[in-house]
Amino acid sequence: MAATTPPLRQDSPAITCVKKLAETPNLNSIPSNYTYYTTPTEATASDPDDSIPTIDLSLLTSDDPDEKSKAVQELGKACQDWGFFTIVNHGIPEELMKATLEATDRFFNLPEEEKPEFEPKNVLEPIRYGTSCNSAKEKVFCWRDFLKVFVHPEFHCPEKPESLRELLPEYCERTRDVVRKLLKGISESLGLEEGEIEKAVDLQRSLQIYAANYYPRCPNPNVAVGMVPHSDHGLLTILIQNGVGGLQIQHQGKWVNVNAPSNSILVNTGDHLEIVSNGKYKSVLHRAVVNNEKTRISIAMANGPSLETVVCPASQLMRNEGGMRSYIPMKYKDYLLSHQGSQLNGKAMLKRVQIQDY
Repeated sequence: MAATTPPLRQDSPAITCVKKLAETPNLNSIPSNYTYYTTPTEATASDPDDSIPTIDLSLLTSDDPDEKSKAVQELGKACQDWGFFTIVNHGIPEELMKATLEATDRFFNLPEEEKPEFEPKNVLEPIRYGTSCNSAKEKVFCWRDFLKVFVHPEFHCPEKPESLRELLPEYCERTRDVVRKLLKGISESLGLEEGEIEKAVDLQRSLQIYAANYYPRCPNPNVAVGMVPHSDHGLLTILIQNGVGGLQIQHQGKWVNVNAPSNSILVNTGDHLEIVSNGKYKSVLHRAVVNNEKTRISIAMANGPSLETVVCPASQLMRNEGGMRSYIPMKYKDYLLSHQGSQLNGKAMLKRVQIQDY
């Protein structure tokens, strides 16, 4: 594979957006400032030896106590063993997911002169459009453009395309309902009251971010990266994609390809679920790889506490286990500013608030 990889371009043009670069006529190699891997083998991953867990969301609200108890146990095991799972019977219409992905595609295909008004100035701006992860601080860029929008507790959205503004409120509301049900089950799996986590993180005013990612085809996919390995801030991230694979998670020290079944939703645990659970449920490291055939579009709905919530291990969990806190309490707003204002680097931000290894 390495022998057929096109040579890298040595010129490093001023960064604007990857989509524009990818559409350069006769582009057959990437600029050197997009070279992340030194050898193609670093980007390889395997299919899972065991199936990625699947959670039937309808069973978490079942009237049958045995069914519900089993679903809660399976959810807890998925959080503890994988930090990642797919959900089925989630109640979000397939047509809505498909239409939201199509509207997102239309945003990225707007003329570039209609998008600079969204160029990010700071991470708390409610609408941000940009490229890579933090291009102001990076020496090597990700093969990715993004749109990030704060959609709850206050709803924001670009004016164009109109279809995105029309569809996004319903999609965001439905994903918040999914997160609410999952957190109730996760709370029970930790031995807490059903609404304990919801109350602790002020879910009523939770910060929800629509994060759309655009990964165009790449002539050097074996040495480029769509997103560097990282964990997400927040509690749970809900993800859908346009049928083009590229997500990889780290499981038992190996990178694993994620292939989502039709009409399912992908979920990964975030840093603040690890904090609330006092480390029982770890946030999962994941990355995005690119390909040289098709554009991949993903929509990640990041669901966190309210911005003003000081997040720490659940007090009832500490009383139940008689243990010590493993994380320093920190306001979610401050965590977000530090996490998003720095270069992504694994779980570096989480380690800053970690008191001890375990």
